[in-house]
Amino acid sequence: MKIVVFTDIHGNASALKAVLSELDKRQDIEHIYCLGDMIGIGPDTNEVLKTLFGRNDVSMITGNHDEAVLALLKGEEHPLSHSHAKEHHQWIADNMDKDFVPKLEQLPRTINLTIEEKSILFIHYHIDRMKLDYHISQDPFSKIVEPSLENLTSLFQGNKEDLICFGHHHPLHYFESDNIIYLNPGSLGCNSKPTAPYSIVEIKKDKIFVNLKEAPYDNTSFLASYGLLQVPERDFLIKAFHGNQLKH
Repeated sequence: MKIVVFTDIHGNASALKAVLSELDKRQDIEHIYCLGDMIGIGPDTNEVLKTLFGRNDVSMITGNHDEAVLALLKGEEHPLSHSHAKEHHQWIADNMDKDFVPKLEQLPRTINLTIEEKSILFIHYHIDRMKLDYHISQDPFSKIVEPSLENLTSLFQGNKEDLICFGHHHPLHYFESDNIIYLNPGSLGCNSKPTAPYSIVEIKKDKIFVNLKEAPYDNTSFLASYGLLQVPERDFLIKAFHGNQLKH
């Protein structure tokens, strides 16, 4: 069985469409798993959510940006740890189609599956078991660790899954221990070059195969939209999350 894993679209509809266009040309993908942070940073909130919720082959979980924006929309406490992003999150909330609110509310934080006798965990980033039901204002997600097998083994200590798929930290993570594969395909929507990373995972009873992919796309209009739409903190966002590509 082949599945697709991607994460951290961050309001970049052009990157999402590039990946889906590649996938729709294939006949061998059973399902797509999106690991949170569909919104925040990029301005294409409504287009991204409409595309994802409009498909029957996509399962989603929430990330910290999704939950922080939802908190504002519901009049709940915004996380202090995200105070630097509150103005931006409010802008995303103000411009989001409110029909998406109940749909986002219904999404889980984790998905656990068994495919071909292999156990799989999909999660935006590690959360201690006792914090799985914490509100986003209580900072349930663990602090980011640098990508390495040693760090991820320590972070997910106690997990027994054969494959752990996550996002949140935007660089690619792909490490294998004797028993566990750790996979973060990298942020689909935030990259220092005009490509959108994702992974195709083939699951067999005796082996899990990971194929790292990148879909090229023209991001000119997307990057220009930050200025056209007067996105708050746009200069910082383009520099920090898109490699300052407008300057080049």
